[in-house]
Amino acid sequence: MGKLTRFGISLDEDLLHSFDGLCHRKGYSNRSEAIRDLIRKVLVEESWCNARGQGAGTVSLVYDHHKNDLARRILRIQHDAHDIIVATLHVHLDHDNCLEVLIIKGDAARVSSLADRLISCKGVKHGTFNLTTTGQDLA
Repeated sequence: MGKLTRFGISLDEDLLHSFDGLCHRKGYSNRSEAIRDLIRKVLVEESWCNARGQGAGTVSLVYDHHKNDLARRILRIQHDAHDIIVATLHVHLDHDNCLEVLIIKGDAARVSSLADRLISCKGVKHGTFNLTTTGQDLA
């Protein structure tokens, strides 16, 4: 971590009150911690938008494993990207529906592409991609 620098910001009183409520609900010990997290979040999102460097994230998929050979297609996509998949978790939600969660890490463009390919598979009922960082480029 670099040298700490103090700076001031001006906020509308209502906005500050709402922010303080958020800090309390999320368990931040002070406003500075919350603001640091918000800044990091925007920096990570910006790096993903530019698809540069290394990134990490989770892909969550809900699908009916009986539909249109979907489970086999999802596995094929995963095997093609085995080098950026760190771990997978497969849960049987009920007789038909499965939840699959993948932890992926690697080149940001490849990670995003893999998430898109999995989520867009015909038959996937719901899919999300939660991006994060490897932490190497953040203070």
